[in-house]
Amino acid sequence: MAETDPLLTSLQPLVSQLNADYARAIDDDRLEDWPDFFVEQCLYSITSIDNHRQGYPGGLMWADSKGMLQDRVAALRDANIYERQTYRHLIGLPALVGTEGEITRAETPFLVVRIMRDGTMDIFATGRYLDALVETGGALRFRERIVVCDSSRFDTLLAIPL
Repeated sequence: MAETDPLLTSLQPLVSQLNADYARAIDDDRLEDWPDFFVEQCLYSITSIDNHRQGYPGGLMWADSKGMLQDRVAALRDANIYERQTYRHLIGLPALVGTEGEITRAETPFLVVRIMRDGTMDIFATGRYLDALVETGGALRFRERIVVCDSSRFDTLLAIPL
């Protein structure tokens, strides 16, 4: 059994809480809170496992700043037209995979159920979050969140962040 890094052990509950708060904000339709989980210069991307394995940087959804995340929310609220839906995230325990200077790397499995206006529920997405986390202002924030979906097929109704 490998020796446990005390820093990573101390961060485990903080990363779990960050993931829980992140999911609650999206699931409770508090999308305006979503960008606040990120630092100003960040990366958020949704991609498939195939694209990730091949090293393709682009994704289905991509933003490289908190401002772009805020614009995404504004577009969802004011410009985009899509069928009303909500998500329910089931988030696994994060595996803290290492540190690089001020950055902590984590990998967390997820499952998202989509609930449509008529009550229909479907497994919408499964995969893992690949995160680069930094401490800022006394809290952990995402410098990078790459959402790697297990499937290469995406529903055209992917509007809300995963």
